[in-house]
Amino acid sequence: MVRYLLTKKNCGRQLQKMLNIHGNISNMHKTNIMVFGTFDMIHEGHEDFFKQARALAENPHLIVSVARDSAVQRVKKISSKSSEKERLRRISEHPLVDQALLGDEKGYVSHIQNIRPDIIALGYDQEGEYVEHLERDLRAAGLSTHIVRLKAYKPELYKTSKLHHHARQ
Repeated sequence: MVRYLLTKKNCGRQLQKMLNIHGNISNMHKTNIMVFGTFDMIHEGHEDFFKQARALAENPHLIVSVARDSAVQRVKKISSKSSEKERLRRISEHPLVDQALLGDEKGYVSHIQNIRPDIIALGYDQEGEYVEHLERDLRAAGLSTHIVRLKAYKPELYKTSKLHHHARQ
């Protein structure tokens, strides 16, 4: 059998099969970690946010949900500086992000149900009704997703609203 595997003709195919099997096994053990945000401009605080989220698992798959323009207006009472499509494009290209998608306009629970993350990592400053009721709503939807609050990274320097304020001066 060993001789069969090592013939020139079959060596490449057998090696490819082994690599495919290894790749499939590796993908099965990935931990889906989901984060949410507007991401109007990517700064060091976001970099740290992504790194902290990825550090929650040995084999992370980071999924970033980019807020819809309508949600930004509703929650923050301001318009984002960039369109949702532009923000999604920037996040999709980020090397720490494995998957990026736009948030659901109808509600966060169905959006999370579609992804079924193992972990939701919240930023230190993410607040509001949806955060207060997140765990309850996920349990009611039959999800056992863990919710983790991440630490701030120099919030006096790296908060998008502060960076926008300094840019205007």
